[in-house]
Amino acid sequence: MTSTSPDRARLRIALIGTGGWSAQHARYLAGNPEVDLVAIVGRTPEKTATRAAAFGTTPYTDLGAMLDAQHPDLVVLSLPNQLHVAPTMQVIEAGVPLVVEKPLAFELDEAETMLREAAKRGLFFAIDFNHRWAKPVRLAKAAIEAGDLGDITFASWRFGGEGSSDHPQANLIETQCHGFDMLEYLAGPIASVMAEMTDMTGKGLSTHAISLRFEQGAVGSLIGSYDSSYAYQETHRVEINGTQGRILIADTVRRYEFQRAGSETAEVWQAGYFNDRDREFHRTLDRHMDAVLAAFRAGDPPPVHAEAGLRALQLAHASIQSFERGRRVATPISEIPTT
Repeated sequence: MTSTSPDRARLRIALIGTGGWSAQHARYLAGNPEVDLVAIVGRTPEKTATRAAAFGTTPYTDLGAMLDAQHPDLVVLSLPNQLHVAPTMQVIEAGVPLVVEKPLAFELDEAETMLREAAKRGLFFAIDFNHRWAKPVRLAKAAIEAGDLGDITFASWRFGGEGSSDHPQANLIETQCHGFDMLEYLAGPIASVMAEMTDMTGKGLSTHAISLRFEQGAVGSLIGSYDSSYAYQETHRVEINGTQGRILIADTVRRYEFQRAGSETAEVWQAGYFNDRDREFHRTLDRHMDAVLAAFRAGDPPPVHAEAGLRALQLAHASIQSFERGRRVATPISEIPTT
């Protein structure tokens, strides 16, 4: 196995997982003219065979057998949220470069072990924080970097929908990891958190409100829930306020708005009539994977390294500690363990 990209025209990529989001990975990989989707690995023979047949590739129910037979250049893992660790470690120990879905893990020691073992082998190790590739988010990032907002004073994220899990902190770890990542991506490192959570619906601590302080002095908030509905308009909303202007992002891909301080006129982006690609959430995966494969071929680091998954998990665990202890918890960015 190799940790660097080959020079061949088409990359040999294997996909692990047969669920709903894995189908989006399969669609992208099978439709990419620079990729040979050499295998799909699943747990159930019938389901795996059906998925593999739909995308013209070979089914496997044994990950080790697939790695031995296919020798993929890169492996993509898209599995149920609490089943990431063992197969990811198996791919890392085989020395194969990889792309994983969020969350990286539920436990900090497991996430640290994966990163440490991948680093020992010099592996390309990416995580799919695909929200960064939504058109409104890219516009927001560009405006912030251009100084259009001035100094950021507050940043907020709200995201709620249906959901259930046997893990009491599933929403915080498996869904709001996007929120932690997005807030730091746009507003900088979070220095501390203070959290309130509720289990009133009997589904674990499924709704939470977290107060944030950023290293550069701004404050913020994150509200997340599995006790809401994805059918609601603006079930997802991001607001970044600065001394010179404000940005609003609605439903990740639906709308971007920038308004200068003191102006009653806002600049708005929404996808045009024929622009299905920018209005479709699933296509954020395509843009991210385009960047992943370009970086892999060039021998560059991933556009979003799996370290970002550990960082989101650190913020989630700090929020849990804050709620349990009833006080603010500092969240310094610690060095990733690589030895």
